[in-house]
Parts: sequence; C-alpha cells; structure tokens
Amino acid sequence: MNDFTKFHSALQGNLIVSCQAPEGSAFCDPASMAHFAGAAVEGGAAGIRANGPGDIHAIRQAVSVPIVGIWKALQDDGRILITPSFEAAQQLVGAGADLIALDCTRRGQAYGALDRLQRIRAELGVPALADIATVEEAVQAAGAGADAVLSTLRGYTPETQHVTAFEPSFIAELVRAVGVPVIAEGRIWTPRQGCEALDAGAFAIIVGTAITRPDAITRSFVSGLQARQRFAGPCGHFIGIDLGATRTKYGLVSGRGELLYHLTSPTPTHGGRDCLLKHLKETVAGCLKEAQRRGIKLDAVGVATAGWVDPATGQVVYATENLPGWTGAAIGSYLGDACGLPVVVENDANALAVAEKQFGAARTVSDFVCITLGTGVGGGCYVGQRLNRGSHFFANGLGHIPIQPEGIACTCGLSGCLETYTNSSALLRYAAPGNFPSAEEVIAAANSGDSTARNAIRTLAAYLAMGCASIVHLLDPELLILAGGLAQNNPILLNALVEGLAKRVMVWNQRKLRVQASSLGYCGGVLGAAAVALDGLTDYNHFSSRKDRGRYGGRQNSGSQS
Repeated sequence: MNDFTKFHSALQGNLIVSCQAPEGSAFCDPASMAHFAGAAVEGGAAGIRANGPGDIHAIRQAVSVPIVGIWKALQDDGRILITPSFEAAQQLVGAGADLIALDCTRRGQAYGALDRLQRIRAELGVPALADIATVEEAVQAAGAGADAVLSTLRGYTPETQHVTAFEPSFIAELVRAVGVPVIAEGRIWTPRQGCEALDAGAFAIIVGTAITRPDAITRSFVSGLQARQRFAGPCGHFIGIDLGATRTKYGLVSGRGELLYHLTSPTPTHGGRDCLLKHLKETVAGCLKEAQRRGIKLDAVGVATAGWVDPATGQVVYATENLPGWTGAAIGSYLGDACGLPVVVENDANALAVAEKQFGAARTVSDFVCITLGTGVGGGCYVGQRLNRGSHFFANGLGHIPIQPEGIACTCGLSGCLETYTNSSALLRYAAPGNFPSAEEVIAAANSGDSTARNAIRTLAAYLAMGCASIVHLLDPELLILAGGLAQNNPILLNALVEGLAKRVMVWNQRKLRVQASSLGYCGGVLGAAAVALDGLTDYNHFSSRKDRGRYGGRQNSGSQS
C-alpha cells in the first residue's frame, strides 16, 4: 500500500528537478531526459519529476532517486490535462514512477481527479500528489486523500491567471490550510526563491525550466541583452521624476544617462495623497508634451520617491510624514493608466544607487553605499553586485539608525535617528537659527571661510560619522557616495566625515574605503528614476515577475512547464 512517509527523509527540504521538454525541442526524447536527470542527480537533486512512460522508463535506468510521474494529455476541450486517467497513472508506475501527480484544480476535478486520486492510492499503492492553483483546491484534494499538494498550476488557470511571479505567501497559506506536505513548484528561478519557499513551510521544491530548459534560459539572457542594447542605446528615452519632500525634479533622460531636459517644481506635501498623485500626473504630462515637441519617442517612466516601495507593484509600502498620507499610494498603476507607458517606481535613495551603478562612480564597484542628505536622509546599497531591498522592501533605512538614545523626535515616530542630526534642518540648527535662510547658504558661507558655517558642517559630519561607522562595520563597502543637497559643493563635509570615520571604524587603514560626493550632480535623482526604468525594461527576472497587467512584457500563459 501507498506510504508517502518512506520518501520523507529523501525529499524533505530538498530539490526535485522537473525534467521535461516541449514538443519541437531539441531535447524532446527519452535519452536526453535521462541525461538531464542524471546531471541533476549528480548536482544534488533528491528527486525527479518527468512526463510520460517513455521518459520515465529511460530516467529510471539512469537514476535511483524517487520519480514523480505525470502524463500530459490533450483533452476534448483543447487543453492539456496532467494524468487524466487511471490507466495513464498505471503505465507511469509500470515505467518506474514512485509517485503520481495529477491535476486537481477545478478543471481537473471536473474530469474526475479526486476519485482518480483515491483509486491511484488504493490500487497502485503509490502516493498521489495534487497539482493545484488555489487554497480551496488544495483543501479539497487533501480531504480526498492527497499525500501532498503542489503549487504547480498557480497562475495557469482562469482563476489565477493574474499571478505572474512566485509567491512565498501563497505557500505559507497552503501550509496553514492543509494537513499534508506542501511542495512548492512554479516560477522558481533562483536559489533564493527556493529558500523563501522552504522558509514559508514548503516540504520540498520542484524546479524545471530554470534548470532543464536551455532554450528558455538562453532566451531569457538574449531577451535581456537585446532589450538593454535597444533601450540603453541612443534611441532609448525615459521620463525621470525625483519626488522629494520639498521639491520635485524631473526631466527627459537617454538610455546612456544623458539629461536632455529638466525642470523643478515645489512638491505639494500639504495636500495629501491625491494631491501628490495629481502632481505626478501633471509632471508626466508636461514631460510627454516636451518629448513630443522634441520628436522623442519615450519608452518608460521612472519615479524615485521618498518612502519604501514595492517595485513589483509600484506601490509605496511606507512613508514618513515628510510626505503625509503617502503610505499605500499606488503610483505605478495610477501613472500607467494615465500615460499608457510602463512605469517603474523605486525608493529615491535606491534609485540613486542604481544611477551610480549605471552611469556614475560605482560602475565597476560590487559593494557600495549611497547616502542622500537633504530634507530627509536616505540610503541605497549594492551588496555583491545586487541592489539590496530587504524582504519587506524596508532595507537601507539608514536615516533611521539610532545614534542618540532618547534624542530628537523623528518624523518616523522614533527618536534619536541619524536623519534628525544630519538633514537640512539640523545643519541650520547647528549654524544658529536665523543666521542663514537655507542649508545652501550655510554651505556657501562655509566655502567662503565663515567659521560659524564651517563649525556647523563639522558638527553635522561628526553625527554622520556615527551612523556611517555602523554601516561600514555591517556591510564593509568599497565605496561610500554622498548625494543630495547637503553633499553638493561641500568638500568640508566630505573631509570631516573621513576624519570622523577614521576615528570610529576599526581596521580603517586596511579597508581603503573611498568616500566621495556623487558625480551625478543636482539632478542625480532624475537620472536615478530613469535608471530604474531602464532596469525595469531590461532585467528579465524583473519584468517577468510584474503584477501590473503585463505592461513590462507579455506573460506566457500556455500552460505550466512543470
């Protein structure tokens, strides 16, 4: 009789590789699939998922690990169904399959999947695994006796076609809902996503296309490279908008980082979310008009905004009261509907880091940190050549590193944050209220030799060194870039910061950390917004996981390859 527990020790927490090839593929034959399976096992795969008795028989001769057998067959409704009959399952077991998976979605159930599942378990004596797309289907399959549920068909049914990316949260929801093992399958492209699945409670993971489809893997690289050549060349053009708490900078940018046109306007922070969205819409409209006047065809819109952003949806996850009511603003969908162009949204400091990587001082650097100093204080960093966003998009909140216990109240609701000691207001405070009308005036006076202004900048630099020392100890970057209004034309700040870090950072001399001002100038944020728009159009994994109605590339919906 069926006993799934005997496979637990082999499969739990491990990788199952789906070895399949579509009709017409150069690898669509049993011998090739056996080679793929053998290579997968050599690489550490704990199990194989395979299609059809011919492939399974060949694979069984090549490997001894458990095989999950399926049989994809065209039905009278013109669509493929996974293991549509008991006789199909019987042949799979006869060919060497240890476990059988079948479509237990709403459509599969209409074809008798739940009864077939029970019969497979009872008469063939092998575990039956349910491929599902929703929690309800998983619960029904588990109730019918499924030994495990697999997220294989999530995104491939009419009810779930809006899903275009792997969802760890869905795996966690399945784990809570059913009392049988949950195996994560579908749209897992990276080891990190596999780990996220296990962290969400998955029993094991199945990966297919990302490992065993050379044509698809090659196509993803070619597509990304061709897109970059197209958009980063002289023909690629973007609207870049840098929405700050005080001013909005915006303009037209080429794919090579050339600022073709730019303006600034006050940010209407006192009107709440609707007013800010209207402001962005009007800004985009003005840029579209200018592009038309110049005969420029635009490819996308990039928005760099204060606050933390989910780049997959273009929604502000959280913003402080520097932009009142901005938390939850759906910038991407709002502007996309208004202008008809792809819209990519990113935190402003993250966007600046992307611009430095694409166009600025960090082009050849793997690990660096950008700190923006202005009305607020933000940060963006690359770790191992990748922009660090964090699991909830709250990473790089450098302005909210606490440096003074029970210190000055911050707009984030905490106190003693780095931002309150190193922003524009802080600089004016150190220079004595009323002495200077703006932070820019303090910097100009310091550069002219004013001792009060110089001391104010050095005071700010001392506090900045406190926060930056923590960052350096944590991340050990190669380069620290200062940007924003307070960093422009401010060599006193730069020199004082280096002096402060040398006193606060251990093994300072061995690190050889470079500290410099951004080379992108006053409109660095505009370039940053354009840079994330360029990235959004050319990064295959980025646009293939979009949730905004396919604006970033067509979504293949011809059926799961798993």
